[in-house]
Amino acid sequence: MKKILSLVIAGILCLTALASCGGSDDKTITVAASSAPHAEILEQCKAAMTEKGYTLEIRVMDDYVTPNVATDDGDVDANYFQHQPYLDQFNAEKGTKLATVAKVHYEPYGIYAGTCASLADLADGAVVAVPNDATNEARALLLLEANGLLKLAEGAGLTATKNDIVENPKNLDIREMEAALLPTVLDEVAFAVINGNYAISSGLKVADALAVEDAASEAAQTYANVLVVKEGNESLDKVKALVEVLHSDAIRTYITDTYAGAVVPIF
Repeated sequence: MKKILSLVIAGILCLTALASCGGSDDKTITVAASSAPHAEILEQCKAAMTEKGYTLEIRVMDDYVTPNVATDDGDVDANYFQHQPYLDQFNAEKGTKLATVAKVHYEPYGIYAGTCASLADLADGAVVAVPNDATNEARALLLLEANGLLKLAEGAGLTATKNDIVENPKNLDIREMEAALLPTVLDEVAFAVINGNYAISSGLKVADALAVEDAASEAAQTYANVLVVKEGNESLDKVKALVEVLHSDAIRTYITDTYAGAVVPIF
């Protein structure tokens, strides 16, 4: 009898341990996301996920490092805040094992007015702020090049930095800074080249931008924002369920109607 009782207790303890760890494919999926638009889009997925039998938990993390670390460590199941080039760079530099499971949207980069009201009025030596992380800086510089403000070395493309500027007719002072801070310095710089999620969260509208990435551009196609998991978890049922919901007509309509061009579905 004691032996049977011991086996029952051991079984209960084992089940409890599995429940506390979530098991390999439990019914809750935790996703780290930037506040806007990623967390907002995920909020629209909750009801559909419930219908599929899952609870979607969203953890807002408004930086470019913590969500990937948390996903790699297993503190969250997935993240949704970044594009593929940034993920590739992060994996290479940090040794993380993270994989993309779905492209969801892209956020057009925009040139937003600071102390200068138009591209035509740009003064010689004006300060232009751009993101300081490699992949996003290249994207900002490509947009400046597309609008005739500078010229990059041939072949620099999506790896360009300000060191690749070969023509700078206005002698622009390119200031690199943390992407999240760009909207806060508009009163100190002539222009800032800001990525969509930070523009949205600071109240800027794509319609107010002086110039915006073309949807057909290499950058727009390359920098789609993706849902990311730790390698090996791509086939979990809860992950596949979330991908289905994110790629639904309802979410496409929500993105299109809500963000008025600042966020564009890419599925």
